[in-house]
Amino acid sequence: MTTNLVCLYTFQTDLGDGWEDPQVHNNPPEKRKMALQMGANILMYAFMR
Repeated sequence: MTTNLVCLYTFQTDLGDGWEDPQVHNNPPEKRKMALQMGANILMYAFMR
């Protein structure tokens, strides 16, 4: 079994803002969709390792 160190570095980014109700941060739908897609990609990467 091999272990890998993975680092996700984001600068001035809070994906959670895109996951909350639209009324909380007033993000446009395309930004919310991008945040959800990024979260899904992170989870898929973690589960497939």
